Amino acid sequence: MVVKLVLRPPHSLPLSTLPSKFLIFPKIPSLPKRFLVVSIFSATAAAQIHTQISNPNNSSNFYGPSLRKGTHPLTLQSHPPFTKTEDDYDDDDLFNEESFSRVFDIAALRVPAKDCFALESRLRGHLLNWPRIRNIGRVPGDEVEAELAELLANQGRDLEDENVLASLNRRMYGKSEGDGEPFSPVLYREKLAKTFDSRGYVKFRNLARMSRPNQRKKRGDEEGEGGEGKKRWGKSEFSVLEVVDDEEGEGEGEDLKGLLGDEFEGRRKWRGSTRLLLLDERYAKKGVEELPEAIKVAMKENTGTSMRPAFELVRCKLTVFYEYWQMNEILEALLPEGMIVPSAFETVGHIAHLNLRDEHLPYKKLIAKVILDKNKPKIQTVVNKIDAIHNDYRTMQLEVLAGNRSLVTTVVENGLRFHVDLATVYWNSRLATERQRLVNSFTRKDVVCDVFTGVGPIAMSAARIVKRVYANDLNPNAIEYLERNSVINKLERKIKVFNMDGRRFIGAMFASDKAKSITQVVMNLPNDAAEYLDAFRGILVDRPTEEEFTLPMIHVYGFSKAQDPEFDFHQRIRIALSEAAVDVEMRRVRLVAPGKWMLCASFNLPKSVAYAKPTLDM
Repeated sequence: MVVKLVLRPPHSLPLSTLPSKFLIFPKIPSLPKRFLVVSIFSATAAAQIHTQISNPNNSSNFYGPSLRKGTHPLTLQSHPPFTKTEDDYDDDDLFNEESFSRVFDIAALRVPAKDCFALESRLRGHLLNWPRIRNIGRVPGDEVEAELAELLANQGRDLEDENVLASLNRRMYGKSEGDGEPFSPVLYREKLAKTFDSRGYVKFRNLARMSRPNQRKKRGDEEGEGGEGKKRWGKSEFSVLEVVDDEEGEGEGEDLKGLLGDEFEGRRKWRGSTRLLLLDERYAKKGVEELPEAIKVAMKENTGTSMRPAFELVRCKLTVFYEYWQMNEILEALLPEGMIVPSAFETVGHIAHLNLRDEHLPYKKLIAKVILDKNKPKIQTVVNKIDAIHNDYRTMQLEVLAGNRSLVTTVVENGLRFHVDLATVYWNSRLATERQRLVNSFTRKDVVCDVFTGVGPIAMSAARIVKRVYANDLNPNAIEYLERNSVINKLERKIKVFNMDGRRFIGAMFASDKAKSITQVVMNLPNDAAEYLDAFRGILVDRPTEEEFTLPMIHVYGFSKAQDPEFDFHQRIRIALSEAAVDVEMRRVRLVAPGKWMLCASFNLPKSVAYAKPTLDM
């Protein structure tokens, strides 16, 4: 397969220019005229992209927001393909986030702020109803403070009365004395701020704090002037709404910028606080007469008061940015068509652990960047397993693809905190449910022997319930973290830690005086645990026959690729114990790979095995 580097937008759609002014959200800086989207494509994928360019109408059947719909706010120029690889670029150069901005034409109803929630419930089936997009848009230009609204609505006078507007303008600039009307509290505060004497704000202690500019807003303005750009819309930071057409007309009435400030960009006939109800995308290009009857009836309603006008139909543009789109949508746009999107990953603390297929490896950094962007701040590091587990310590060979390079993290499981280092110890978060199921089967009278404990997820969970836990692992790094974790969770008094081979540990425990107390043995080493069962054969043969023992319950985990995994694992257990009559309770834990099951077998250690005489070598 010929691999080429293609500079392209993620989707080929009609292009437009991003409007320079936004009514509902703060302005964003002008975007560059050119942008580069860097990714790796096969020759087949490049041909498919050119097909999409020639047929942009293929995406018209999609409902709701999609990267295949809308228009692009940037100007794109064609570029010849390159033959560089992904490694020739920094992580920030893999693709341009601005290329995922999309502009959608929609219609909206401008309604009084007091009526917006009731009307939303009434017209919910006809509203936009897009994920993560509110149906109600705010219009800062039509907002008004409560004190000013009361002043304007005094005795039900209409704002369109020229005398009312002229009187209000005079009071706004400190000339209300001539009208014989007192200042509102807001205007009185502004007058005091302009006329304070040499004593400053001594007489009015709260005036300085009330009149001080908003520091957060001031810093944002400075960043905008410096070219860094203002942040996008407040809390969501992924969409901007702009009113582009108002049926009332721009030329009618008096310009109210002097009254409401230079930030007012709305209608010249200002009528009080309003909101926008975003209508379904099907009504974007329709006139009033083409709207559903429910909307037309609502538009004809008039409450009759000056501060609550009739509803109006306006045209809007909704711009959504890279932050809006989900991880799968971004990856589908960037990866060649037909390739499976690697959306599943294991989370270990702040680390996202991937198991990428061979077909994904050329795009590994691109995939990691998207996963990191879409899962912040929970995910701070993205790694990929580059080799299977072959060493005795069960540690994985990991490659850091994005984020910080620290593999030391903290995991919270079943109310316990575990410090782990994925570079030196093993951890699998997907077994949390199975570990809890096993621990729930223990009682307060049990004494647990954990042969392959790792950093202690089973041992410490069991220590909160049982009388005593003996935990062992061959990996000294795992034992170090186990001791640290037991102290953090205040369980060190109930856990006795050992660092030795599994067979040696089993022999040492049952040869000591602790053998009588052990009631549960856990062997969670799925790849090799069944092979260690031979250590139980003849484990009590040297004990006096009159001495009574309660033989332990053994829980052993293993993998099987057989067509009948239960039968296959049962056979391996009987072979390891050299005993045909073993009553085993078998259960499937999870499917770890296609055709490969992880199983858990639980059985009481047979007396014939525990007291079996060693076989003489011939």
